[in-house]
Amino acid sequence: MSRKPAGCGESLAPIQQAGRQLSCQTIMFHQTVADRLGLNLTDHKCVDFLLLHGPRTAGELAQLTSLTTGAITAVLDRLEKAGYVRREPDPSDRRRVIVHPVLERLAEIGELFTDLSQRVQLLASRYSEDELRVIIDFMNRSCDVLHEAAIHLRDAGSMASPPRKTKVPKKKASAAKTRR
Repeated sequence: MSRKPAGCGESLAPIQQAGRQLSCQTIMFHQTVADRLGLNLTDHKCVDFLLLHGPRTAGELAQLTSLTTGAITAVLDRLEKAGYVRREPDPSDRRRVIVHPVLERLAEIGELFTDLSQRVQLLASRYSEDELRVIIDFMNRSCDVLHEAAIHLRDAGSMASPPRKTKVPKKKASAAKTRR
């Protein structure tokens, strides 16, 4: 397989376009799942991070998700109230709390992915093992790039400062009007 130099405009544009489309469709699918579960999108994906990476502290989950620790605390409060996670003291350090997904709720979540899973299996069957390795490598590296970019955006702060309120001077009556 030949490699083109990074930054080739012609070869990069279709990848960017396909990535944008994939991103949009992925977000809309997961919003639909979150709606069915009675969660917001961020809360739903935080449960998924716990399923992917195992039980974590709130700080570790904040790092995985690129969210602030304050935002994660609010997410965990909502997820615990909804019955999707539970907080337990760390057996090796009682000062720490470990967040666990509630396994009894996983079947409910899994059912929503049955159709998608079958469709992805059918799609993957169109590719050779070598092609699938390249696709998986690209997807994994894309995840790393997205995580780094999210951290960069979060740490950079707000893109636009709030609009400043300026006093608009009242129009003075024209000299012609005041002479009447």
